[in-house]
This record gives sequence, structure tokens and C-alpha cells, in this order.
Amino acid sequence: MCSSVSNVFETGNYTTKLLRVDSCSHAQNVPPPKSLLIATPIEGGEFPLLLFLHGYLLLNSFYSQLIQHVASHGFIVIAPQLYTVAGPDITEEIYSVAAITNWLSKGLSKILPLNIKPNFHKLALGGHSRGGKTSFAVALRKLNMTTDLKFSAIIGVDPVDGMDKGKQTSPPILTYVPHSFDYDMATLVIGSGLGDVKKNPLFPPCAPKGVNHEDFFSECEKPSWYFVAKDYGHVDMLDDDTKGVRGKVSYCLCKNGESRKPMRMFVGGVMVAFLKAYLHGDNVDLLAIRDKNLSVPIEMKFDYFV
Repeated sequence: MCSSVSNVFETGNYTTKLLRVDSCSHAQNVPPPKSLLIATPIEGGEFPLLLFLHGYLLLNSFYSQLIQHVASHGFIVIAPQLYTVAGPDITEEIYSVAAITNWLSKGLSKILPLNIKPNFHKLALGGHSRGGKTSFAVALRKLNMTTDLKFSAIIGVDPVDGMDKGKQTSPPILTYVPHSFDYDMATLVIGSGLGDVKKNPLFPPCAPKGVNHEDFFSECEKPSWYFVAKDYGHVDMLDDDTKGVRGKVSYCLCKNGESRKPMRMFVGGVMVAFLKAYLHGDNVDLLAIRDKNLSVPIEMKFDYFV
């Protein structure tokens, strides 16, 4: 039986819960390598997984509304806090993601509600900004890192490979050779139309041309999906209320759209449609977005599919 189109841009049918798990907690028999924020449905069942990585100097808690949106459509989203301060090298992040991935099958079930079963055979990896770059680094097996669990799909939300072409963070991901990414899984790249626009003349744009979503998608192999939100910025998918100094800075350094909610709905909805297609084998919603048969909450600058 063919499934019908659902509105992936609205909250899904599952009630969600946020779980915070400390890496130093002695209450856990097998504590995770990094502290985690987990969004999970609370209605019983077996659910696919998404490991989602935060952007540069941001907190995983800033994505709580986004990951709950995804979870409400029947996914378990694990968002680690990879670091609080970091330099230009993502080596430690790559090792951390591999360690977290290897921990999932040992410790995740002990943290989730008893009626929630994670499906470790349906696992996606994604991230925002620097977290997007790290996701591609893991998929490309940089530093010869391997994991016990296999990823089935990769998501880059406005991924960034550095300050500018020639000033990439280490290890560099982009080679500037079209379709050069060598991994056997589907890819989703979401870009922001304002990410390469300066907000302040003293600082560079948050997602500069030459190292941003355009370049990442150019190097993707089939099957790849690419959506760009026209009038929204690099951090417009974060929570409406991002507290503390870092949260306030997130409003100051990057060019922003009028509000975050439409961009967050767009990013969350496209992620859900992509995950349903490549983890569930149900591409009805993804095709509906492509064919303009589903109302989108923002204006897309363009979209492209290979």
C-alpha cells in the first residue's frame, strides 16, 4: 500500500521527551563519551536514529526545538555536546563521534524509556555548520576512523569547511573536484541564502562562499538532495530562545531572517522527509517537496537533486 503525503513541516503524531545524559554520571552503567541531549518519542515502538552534531561554539541545547520536531515524526535524535571551546582542528570531534557511535549499541537502550527500542540498523548522521563538516569527515572515514554501526544517510545543515577557500579547518573535507565524495549512502544538503552575507563589517560571513553548502553539494555523489532557504541565515534553525552569552551571540554574528520558526520548520521538515525516504524506504514526502505538491514554510532559493 502506498503511503499518503504528510505535512512534515508541522509537528508529527508522536509526543516527545527530552533526555539529558551527563558523560560523568555515575548513575549510568555505561556512560556516554560525551554529554547528550536526546529527543525521543514516548509512545512505545521501534524507531530509527539520527546522530546530530552542533555548530561551532554552539550548545546542543540550542537545537532542542529542531530535534524534537524530527523526533515527533518517529525518530530518536541524539545530540552530543562535542566541545565548548575549539580551535581550527576537528580531529578530536571525529574521534568523539566515532566513540559515541560505538557507545550507542551498548548504552542507549539503558537510557531510553523501557517501551522505546532503537533500531541500530537504521542510523543517520548529520550536523549543522562545523558539525556538518564533521559528519562528512566521519562518512569519508577521515583519520581512518571506522565505527561498529553503519550509517545509512548523511545530512549537512549549512555545512562549513572553514573561513574561506584555502583557509579550511583541519582536516579539510572539500577537494573542489565535482562528485568526489566517496561513500555509499544518500546525502541531504540544506543551505541558507543569507549565510554568505556579512552582518557586521568586522567579521566574515558565517558560511562564506568557497567553503559552504554549494561546494559540499557539488562534491556529493548520487543520490543527493539540495535545498536552499532564500531569506534565512546560518543559525536561523536554532531555538527561538537561546540563553546565555553564546545564545545572544548567535543573534549577533550571522545575518538573520525575520524569525527563526519558519526556517526551523523548513529544516526539520526536509530532514524528516529525507530520513523517511532513506531509513524507512518511503519517499512520498520528499518527492512531494520536490514536485511542489507540499506547501513549504519558506521561499526556496533553489533546489536540486541528483
